[in-house]
Amino acid sequence: MAREKWGTKLGFMLAAMGSAVGLGNIWRFSFVAGNNGGGAFLILYLLFVLIIGVPLLLTEVSIGRKAESDVVGSFKKLAPGTPWYLTGFFGIASAFLILSFYAVVAGWAMFYFWNYLNGSFFAQPAAGYEGAFGQFISHTWHPIAWTAFFMILTIVIVLSGVKKGIELANKIFMPMLALILIVLAFFSLSLDGASEGLKFLFTPDWTALSNPSIYIAALGQAFFSLSLGMGAMLTYGSYLKKENKLPSATLGIGLMDTFFAVISGIVIFPAVFAFGIDPSSGPPLVFITLPSIFEQMPLGGMVGLIFFFALILASLSSSVSILEVPTAYFMRVFGWSRFATSTVMGSIMFVMGIAVSLGFGVWSGVTPIGERNILDSMDYIASNILLPLGGLSMALLVGWYFKKSEALEATDLTSSPIGSTWFTIVKWVAPILIIMIFLNKIGII
Repeated sequence: MAREKWGTKLGFMLAAMGSAVGLGNIWRFSFVAGNNGGGAFLILYLLFVLIIGVPLLLTEVSIGRKAESDVVGSFKKLAPGTPWYLTGFFGIASAFLILSFYAVVAGWAMFYFWNYLNGSFFAQPAAGYEGAFGQFISHTWHPIAWTAFFMILTIVIVLSGVKKGIELANKIFMPMLALILIVLAFFSLSLDGASEGLKFLFTPDWTALSNPSIYIAALGQAFFSLSLGMGAMLTYGSYLKKENKLPSATLGIGLMDTFFAVISGIVIFPAVFAFGIDPSSGPPLVFITLPSIFEQMPLGGMVGLIFFFALILASLSSSVSILEVPTAYFMRVFGWSRFATSTVMGSIMFVMGIAVSLGFGVWSGVTPIGERNILDSMDYIASNILLPLGGLSMALLVGWYFKKSEALEATDLTSSPIGSTWFTIVKWVAPILIIMIFLNKIGII
């Protein structure tokens, strides 16, 4: 069976951008930046995206394009007769864990969108936004129904194929998402007191740089917001034609991903400061803080409707890439059809998502790792252990297993003046920094 290919290089870039731009940019970036002092964090984040994120992105995509296989098959093909292929299972395991909780949070966004659509969140509900959110996520089957709806949409896009499903969806989603966020940013900037939010985001407090945790937070956010280490970018790279040049494509993806993170900060922080909210409100910022801000705005109900629609678009573009990781692997190994494989994989993730959802209700006492609930435990294993190990294995394969000339050829950097710099980053700098993130996240440093 001939391997599917992207229709165009732009189609690949939009799909890869869709993979990178998700809840991590809009939801996670805002509260991580808020908790780490805003401007200083933003500068470090931008530096790490450029110095570490883009080189690793280029590495991961090049492995996929060179091998033309999935996350396990690529290692088998490029390092035959070695146990390297086992590292591909980090990506598959993290895809199962991440999408099972990601779909639950995306289901919450769909619930909010529906409540703005029918007007019931235009004004504060009787229990208040915090009370309404708590009642919803602790309900036994309501959030599960929304998770199911989200997973069905994800499965339908993936089973439609690379060109007619993933590429087509992202050609619609990404321009629409950019437009919506730009409109919301202008609206947010028009609020009284918005300048304080801009000051927080763009004026660095240099004293914050004396805190070591800000470096780990910025490096971690750069790493995870570009969807590195899971094999999604590797899998997407495997559908590229050989003539598509990689350096310009990966730089474009890195820059656009950063643009989305910064724009979402411009949407959120001016509004947060205009209404006197603490910017370090943490994860509830999107589901509790923002709706109460929208209520106080002129046309706030419409703003809420548009914002949660944007959040759904961002979630879908990422969930599709996550589901594609195990789908590509199991299609190759078992020779199953795309329809059957994506349906089975998506269904398994949905069943895991049921456990995540119940972790906020009847299973709220279940804490698999320390004091963490089911969602936080899955996130901890995927984000702090599996993704860094996946990213590390890809950097080590290209930096240490490949010859330098082979690595430069795979990335189209043979005659480029930055080729040697890129190779040094991938061989030395990235592995050391990934190991530091890993050791910090598991509490050793």
